[in-house]
Amino acid sequence: MSLTSAATLATLDRTGPRRITDLAAVEGVTQPAMTVLVRVMEASGLVERRGDASDKRVTLVCLTEAGASYVRTRRQAGVHAFERLIGELTGDEVEALVAALPALKHLAQLESQDREGPKQRPGSRSTGAR
Repeated sequence: MSLTSAATLATLDRTGPRRITDLAAVEGVTQPAMTVLVRVMEASGLVERRGDASDKRVTLVCLTEAGASYVRTRRQAGVHAFERLIGELTGDEVEALVAALPALKHLAQLESQDREGPKQRPGSRSTGAR
């Protein structure tokens, strides 16, 4: 699976259903490229498209159970890899990591906010001046 595919699945897991145009912006790819990616993931059973109940013109991309399971499995593999590596650190190094956790968590939150942009409900539209 490509890095963009895995990142897109993780985004859908964190944020819920999204428009293809929103996913393209978050993942830093073109809308046509995201459309192709969604088709491939849809054919693999990882995502599905659904209509937006609040706006019948909008189609949202949603994780399937298989997609959610893939994300959980990848996250758990990462956890196990870090557990193994942390087990090889000295006590002082582990203490330094523990002390850094609040700053690292905040950094991850900032990156996520920056990457995903302003929060909008699926189907909502910006009302900026034209």
